[in-house]
Amino acid sequence: MPMGPKSVVETPDMGITLSDGTRLSARVWMPEDAADNPVPAILEYLPYRKRDGTCARDALTHPYFASHGYACIRVDIRGNGDSQGVMTDEYSPQELDDAVEVIKWLANQPWCLGTVGMMGISWGGFNGLQMAAMDPAPLKAIITLCSTTDRFADDIHYKGGNLLNENLGWAGTMLSYSAMPPDPALVGDAWRDMWMQRLEAEPHLAETWLDHQHRDAYWKHGSVCEDYSAITAAVLTIGGWGDSYKNTVPALVENLSSPVKGIIGPWVHKYPHFAVPEPRIGFLQEALRWWDKWLKGIETGVENDPDLRVYVQDSERPKAQYEHREGRWATHDATRAEHKMLALGPNGLGEADGFTAIIDSPADTGMAAGEYCAIWLGPELPSDQRRDDAMSTVFDSAALEDDLEISGAPAVTLTLASDEPCAQIAVRLNDVRPDGTVARITYGVLNLTHRDSAEFPEPMPIGEPVVVTLKLDQIAYRLPKGHKLRLSISNAYWPLIWPSPTKTKLTLTAGSVDLPLLAETGDMTPFQAPEAAEPWQIKTLREGRNERKTILDQQTGETHLEIMDDFGEAEDLDHGLAAGGIAREWWSIHPDDPTSAKGRTHWTNTLRRGDWGVRVETYSTMVSDSETFTLTARIEAYEGDDLVFERDFEKTLPRNLV
Repeated sequence: MPMGPKSVVETPDMGITLSDGTRLSARVWMPEDAADNPVPAILEYLPYRKRDGTCARDALTHPYFASHGYACIRVDIRGNGDSQGVMTDEYSPQELDDAVEVIKWLANQPWCLGTVGMMGISWGGFNGLQMAAMDPAPLKAIITLCSTTDRFADDIHYKGGNLLNENLGWAGTMLSYSAMPPDPALVGDAWRDMWMQRLEAEPHLAETWLDHQHRDAYWKHGSVCEDYSAITAAVLTIGGWGDSYKNTVPALVENLSSPVKGIIGPWVHKYPHFAVPEPRIGFLQEALRWWDKWLKGIETGVENDPDLRVYVQDSERPKAQYEHREGRWATHDATRAEHKMLALGPNGLGEADGFTAIIDSPADTGMAAGEYCAIWLGPELPSDQRRDDAMSTVFDSAALEDDLEISGAPAVTLTLASDEPCAQIAVRLNDVRPDGTVARITYGVLNLTHRDSAEFPEPMPIGEPVVVTLKLDQIAYRLPKGHKLRLSISNAYWPLIWPSPTKTKLTLTAGSVDLPLLAETGDMTPFQAPEAAEPWQIKTLREGRNERKTILDQQTGETHLEIMDDFGEAEDLDHGLAAGGIAREWWSIHPDDPTSAKGRTHWTNTLRRGDWGVRVETYSTMVSDSETFTLTARIEAYEGDDLVFERDFEKTLPRNLV
């Protein structure tokens, strides 16, 4: 595999002791001559267990940068993996203060030049942006992937003021990850005391997140959109059309005054040098150009790259999983984009005219939406939309006379009235193909009580028409000549969002769609083919597999979604630790009763080496009536076959216009 000229030395457990005495564990790769020839440091700071959780991607990435003259530091956040302490929430002040200490510690090491970069995807992309906003002096540049500028509007908790079911799903993920012990091979006999300390302090984070149903100070913390000017570091921001975080890239490009460039590809929630669907890009080479410029002062020309490079996806027959997406790379300048306006009328999308349409969707509308955040590489993407459209109010254009290239965030304005004070809408822009299949181009959802403010929502006036505008997610997409454009509107979108407190009926009397068109800024230099370091060396003990099943119970009338992601089990051939995991989710609802909604998760994680072995089972559920949410969770920890710890959680929270 392509590597740089320098030989690399790896340290599996470098201790970083914080001011309160807590020891964080870092896995470090650096050039073997760094003591004599200091290098910049690149920090990746995560809770996802460097010893067994992120090994596959770490192996491909960090040694590559180290061989090109960087010290790469992968740190377990306090209370996770092999680091001491406990973690109480994501992006907490403690987490961010610890990161500032780590950055300053790195800059002061004899093998470091004093300049630091920060890189990460998802959690690591978030805290990288948050660190840039805190602006510690050594931090000169970041690369943030699949992250957000607004924790309330554009993360896994709420969208358009609606509660995302990912809120329960990801809380179940973290309940499992953070309940796992450190590796005794690194921390010695202290492993069990550290484990018990974590288990006793472990939060069910869904409780915390559901306790903040509006965009209050809790969500403003860590949302860099509160003050873009605080960021002075150079920012390379990357997203994927198959991911939930594509809106961040244009937001940063349009709002930062520091050096900033953006790339959006066809990918799900993965690094672009090994992401799906293809085409992949030479992400490591792009990143190296970024680091060389901003951490070493080498002229690489990155400042002359287009501000925003997007992959314009071609129309394809819709399916829940792609190996490759057809399309082309293009530059896009939103400030120069032309717009195409389409009105809603009695004959579909086209000319405005008087009409009345009733939106009264079954509560199980949305089963073809796919996962909010496609991450586990199973069949998670939006599938054929015909079933959902059959339960929605739709407006079709005439067959297109020419190709139509959309790039940006379409805006939809609707005049509608509700028969209930709390209601929701889901709006999809769809590609109606000549073969009869329907592909989702992009979408948006809105809790109508949040129509004017996410911080101070107000009930809908009963029966009174109001005008609402919502932006759909960013997209770059080409509709060919002969296809039709469809706007689909429903007042349910299960199981992506939790349903309204009561069954609702909306009356729609006017509307329009504002389509931003691709504005290319010139020819784009093609990306290089992906490079990487040697893959993680493992022995596969159990192959992974993914399942996603939709079931209609003919006896009860309920619709069920069952998801199973078996990550397999693998033994590290270097240190012998074998790790395995299985995630399961179940979602059910009756189409006539939004209060019948139920979500349930179950995670199993295992670690073993020789005669030593541990297993953690975590469970969580959520149900609601029209006035309250009820959350439950349970942790069971096993040493061998013996149950050594158990703990139950239960909390009821009032619904507050959600």
